[in-house]
Amino acid sequence: MTDLTTLLEVGGPLAALGGGTAYTRAKYPAVYWSAVGGPISTARLLSSYSSVMEACGLTVAPSRLRVLAVKATTRREVRPVPPRRGIIRPTSTGLRLRLRLAPGQEPADVAASAERLRHAWGVHAVYVTTVKPGVVELRLVGYDVLRRVRMPRKTGSGFLMVPVALREDATPFVRDYRTVPHQLTLGATLSGKSMYLRHLITGLARQPVALVGIDCKRGVELAPFAARLSALATDPDEAAELLPALVKEMEDRYDLIKARQGIAPDTPEEEITSDIWGLPDSERPTPVVLFVDEVAELFLTATRKDEERRDEMVTQLIRLAQLGRAAGIYLEVCGQRFGAELGKGATMLRAQLTGRVCHRVNDEASAKMALGDIAPEAVSAACAIAPELPGLAVAGDTSGGWSRIRTPYLSLGDAAEICRESAHLVPDLAALKPFRPDVPVRPVETPAPAVLPRPVTD
Repeated sequence: MTDLTTLLEVGGPLAALGGGTAYTRAKYPAVYWSAVGGPISTARLLSSYSSVMEACGLTVAPSRLRVLAVKATTRREVRPVPPRRGIIRPTSTGLRLRLRLAPGQEPADVAASAERLRHAWGVHAVYVTTVKPGVVELRLVGYDVLRRVRMPRKTGSGFLMVPVALREDATPFVRDYRTVPHQLTLGATLSGKSMYLRHLITGLARQPVALVGIDCKRGVELAPFAARLSALATDPDEAAELLPALVKEMEDRYDLIKARQGIAPDTPEEEITSDIWGLPDSERPTPVVLFVDEVAELFLTATRKDEERRDEMVTQLIRLAQLGRAAGIYLEVCGQRFGAELGKGATMLRAQLTGRVCHRVNDEASAKMALGDIAPEAVSAACAIAPELPGLAVAGDTSGGWSRIRTPYLSLGDAAEICRESAHLVPDLAALKPFRPDVPVRPVETPAPAVLPRPVTD
């Protein structure tokens, strides 16, 4: 009886500790990693580094000088040499360490063994990046950072740069318009595409940038941000009037560049290789970012007159995509599907959109529209996105690189409030004044009358 009582006294706290640890790992993975997972993985790495490298085929034969030194000083067996390991740097999401590759090795050898290293050291994932010739960095991620997104404090934001999501390697995904001027974002209903758009708009709302929207769903997606928009078109008819104004603004900016550089006025725009960023700050026009939501609505036609209007709008969009970057005009095209079946000019427009973000889609063909021409291996990753993970997407560009990202939650009310607070930053562009949306005045709440205490009487 005494032994049973002692066992219960000892086992009770241990069971409670184990249950608390399991609960923390499930609900607060960052806390669990910092307190338990990180030290365990570090101990595994230090104790098994050489044997794991040898099992993964990442060792090389020792040099003759090393063989002679070992034989002269000890009687140990001369073993293969693993890559030289640097200092292990713990982070809030994992570990980081650098490896100096042995002669004859390349970064691809380490990347091919990333899955083996993940299992050997008990982490969620291992990512390999090249630091410089002969040196690679291993980023060990301790848990699934995309399950509950928490953006890092240092995101590398700047002018025309918006940290909009988190990558699967725990680094921020920054939308840089100077580097990737135009982008195509696809996603089915409830896939998180609107959330991605909110982060872009709120990130740019605090910057001296002109925001222009085309939302053919009667403005239900972009109208809440009207306080910060310089122009808004809510149907194809209004878009047919807005796009020529943007093209005219682009042509005026080219004339400004040519006048500044002394180029003849009749020089074709295609032959001008400079841009507005070479102009002095006092003469540089304000950058313009055009958001097109549900781009397929611009392609749909019912009559011959609609076809003529569609052809004109598509031509203007293609011109903005081809020539707009140098004039400081950038495109953010969103939709559920985007391919050749939309009609004339769709494929040509897609080819001009460098960046690609594909959320959950309804069929494989939609994923191929977004990623098939730049990263075919990313198509299967986009098709594997589960419906219960809104905001999860696959991001890539024409360089062929791609990664999984997820956007943190941002309510529509908070995003609209940020735009209202940034309404004073709307630039004064004469070409867009006729398209400035009407912003409803927020009603002033009258304070409730004060309740005076009644006098106490007999």
